[in-house]
Amino acid sequence: MIPKLFINARIITPAKVIERGWLLHDTRISGLGTSAPPDIDNADVIDTRGLTLLPGFIDLHVHGGAGHEAMDAAPEALAGMAAFYAQHGVTGFLATTWTDSRERILAALRAIQTAYEQQHSPYRGARLLGAHMEGPYLNPARCGAQSSAHIRRADREEALEFLNSAPVRLMALAPEYEENRWLIRECLTRGITASAAHTAATYEQMQRAVELGITQITHTFNAMTGLHHRDPGAVGAALTMLDLRCEVIADNLHVHPAIMKLIWLAKGANGVILITDAIRGAGMPDGDYPIDDRLITIRDGAARLPDGTLAGSTLTFNRAVANFIAATGEPLERIWQTTSLNAARAIGENSLGSLEVGNYADLVLVDEHINVYITIVNGEIVYQKEGFNG
Repeated sequence: MIPKLFINARIITPAKVIERGWLLHDTRISGLGTSAPPDIDNADVIDTRGLTLLPGFIDLHVHGGAGHEAMDAAPEALAGMAAFYAQHGVTGFLATTWTDSRERILAALRAIQTAYEQQHSPYRGARLLGAHMEGPYLNPARCGAQSSAHIRRADREEALEFLNSAPVRLMALAPEYEENRWLIRECLTRGITASAAHTAATYEQMQRAVELGITQITHTFNAMTGLHHRDPGAVGAALTMLDLRCEVIADNLHVHPAIMKLIWLAKGANGVILITDAIRGAGMPDGDYPIDDRLITIRDGAARLPDGTLAGSTLTFNRAVANFIAATGEPLERIWQTTSLNAARAIGENSLGSLEVGNYADLVLVDEHINVYITIVNGEIVYQKEGFNG
């Protein structure tokens, strides 16, 4: 691989912001600094013209986009999703399944396994990091857009078959059910992150769930027991329990900007994970799009079931970042961890999510409005904005 040398870049690192620096990489980052850039004879030099270089975005909760979804159970659909995400700065993602029949979930997981194994250089899109199972072990009283007809408790034979069929990295379930609690412990044993999702759990039940191994809250405030001053519920647990990281859909629809700021103030830079929860219709025109045997209607950027229930989003990750910056009033250098590092750490990826020597060269170059100019995965350019030559 020909090394690439970024120059004249504003570089966000864990230690500091380099206002005018350089970064050298092949598949991994080999150097960065503020002094004169090294003289590398065969390097591909990219002049960023003062744009900001930061770790590529990592989306742990995304169902689809560009007309595809993980539940299509097709490796080519996952490849189409990966290419679409890269256009918006995402360098790593978990393909997220819906609640459905055993057969359909298994088919989706097997396709994810195939796509995961087939990844090789040169990359053409975001890195598939594995699977996120959102359901089917949820609470039907908080089903949201999940199929209530297929929600069930965690049967051991079925759940273990799921976990053995694909690289599941994140399992979202309702922790209040006794039948689901063994699965939290099983996930902990396997190194799989367990998240509380579509749940009617009380605050006390959430305390028990954290003791068992729950470390994340799925799309915080959505499809869970709300906050009351005498009954804190799952939201109260999310905001106050230090062991819990909070997913946030920053589309200004699922949560109000003031609530995004509340979550930020409660959890800080280490406790928030931005997600899109995007579906098939992300990046597509308004219209009707299938979800299992139902249709989702997209109008003016909002995705809803016929009864008006929000059904995922059409959000792209760079817009999520811009929305979160606007909501919190914080600059990119303060919130950058919510876009990459926290997600990487949540699933045990220690060589992704930060610009440090030795880490994989998964990078994104953006302007002050979080418009994406270049996305690099494993050292290869997988997206470059038309007209930007560097």
